[in-house]
Amino acid sequence: MNGNNGAADTGPFVDLLLRKSKVVREGERALSIRAQEERGRAWAEENGYCVRRVWKENLSAWSDVKRPKYDAAMSAVLNGEVPCLWVYALDRFSRKGAEAVVPILGKARVIFDYERLDSMDERDRRWIIDRAENAREYSQRLSYNVRSTKNRQRNEGRWLAKAPFGLTANPDTRRLSPDHTPYLCIVKGSKELSRWEVVTRIFNEISGGTSSRALARKFNQEGIKSSTGKFWRADSIRAIVIHPVYEGWLTVSPGGKSHKSPVAYVDGKGERMRCVERDMVADMIPADVAARARRVLSGNQIVDNTRVEGRAVHALSGKLRCVSCGHAMVLDGKSYNCQHRAAGGACPGPASVWRPAIERYVVEAWSARLHAAEDHDPLLIAAAERWHALTRPDESGVIKEAQAELLAAVAQLDKFHADDASGWYTGRSAKYRVPHKVAAEKRLDAAEDRLSELTVGRVDITWLIEGRAAEVWQNADPQMRRDLLGLAIDSVTVTKSPGQGKRFKGDERVTIVWAKPESGTGEFEQAA
Repeated sequence: MNGNNGAADTGPFVDLLLRKSKVVREGERALSIRAQEERGRAWAEENGYCVRRVWKENLSAWSDVKRPKYDAAMSAVLNGEVPCLWVYALDRFSRKGAEAVVPILGKARVIFDYERLDSMDERDRRWIIDRAENAREYSQRLSYNVRSTKNRQRNEGRWLAKAPFGLTANPDTRRLSPDHTPYLCIVKGSKELSRWEVVTRIFNEISGGTSSRALARKFNQEGIKSSTGKFWRADSIRAIVIHPVYEGWLTVSPGGKSHKSPVAYVDGKGERMRCVERDMVADMIPADVAARARRVLSGNQIVDNTRVEGRAVHALSGKLRCVSCGHAMVLDGKSYNCQHRAAGGACPGPASVWRPAIERYVVEAWSARLHAAEDHDPLLIAAAERWHALTRPDESGVIKEAQAELLAAVAQLDKFHADDASGWYTGRSAKYRVPHKVAAEKRLDAAEDRLSELTVGRVDITWLIEGRAAEVWQNADPQMRRDLLGLAIDSVTVTKSPGQGKRFKGDERVTIVWAKPESGTGEFEQAA
């Protein structure tokens, strides 16, 4: 921001460095940015200077905070770009103590208005150093007191910030509980919803297979507002699903790039702390529902919602993709076409293929691949797992849950090692290292044991590998046809035709991605 004083247009230039912390400590009165600027301009006019640039900061001045505006202002005055830098007070300048002010003493002119000190004045050197050290000591003492108080309050299970969406905090105990008060801006029919009902719906729908993007669209269509009173977005849905507070756990923010991924707070004994009263734990989101929702959200668990009563499902629906843009291909009349192009998007090579031709080619390739598979081919293991899921859904559902939990546990342990390698568990976060490592390893051990208990056993898929797959497919209904192809095929990509009217050549235009086993431990058998 540039600005002139008018009366001092012909005088030397001065920059103004203005700062106010985002968080103002209790009992501390901080001069506003506007008031600081007014004082700086008044000083410039009184001393014959012209304000060249105003550097404004709204952040802390402590050592672990990056201050690009401060760095730029210091560079300008030290390099002689501007002859003078004005700061309201020493504690607005920096709280790093002598190390921040020594480089400017006798080398660059910095005016500390409140203390009436000038870094180029020999008589002010000692005063500047003393005041800078005083500001540093005060900041350290304040930081220690604040940390001690917050740790004590957290160990009592107190929620120190604003209550998250869907929860309310007791003003006396700072314990949380579900917010069942009417959510006035939401009206569904004749019934008003509460914020907690919105939260429970988020967990239930995500755990049921609804994507965060689809749920956000649904909420917006229904007129349900977010915590800010605005529209829902996929990331706001995600923020709720991953937050341990909805299970009743006290959390802390890691900071940095992970500030939107809060973790459960652990006390000095390495134990998690509840932020709800004991009799309220049962009212929170159940742990199994929360875990399932997070697995679905992260892609570690896939929920099949494609089998709907009364609705025919085309054999290749959901499996075809356009090579050029990566989008799905949808059935339009007698042809599958690039969905992105059909919706008005710009696809450089939109694929289109006649339905009978592509289905015939894929079914023949599917049948031949199964018939040619060796006894221990991973494809047959994958097909056996998926056939078991179709024929015995109750059993397979439990196994899928266990497999998804195993993937999530592996991901959690991998994340711990990545955070550990990046230096996350240093300084104040060091106390979380061992508890997080133990928790991740225990979760993985439990997931492996659970999956071992639920081993599928042997599944008869003889009909798939004796050359009868195509016959079975022809005799199946539309939904079963799609499911049968899905036993061995994950996706099919199609390239654009080389020219209009050209004969379809599947070997040149089609690539099939074959299925892989989820667990790698399944077995199949051939009938004698």
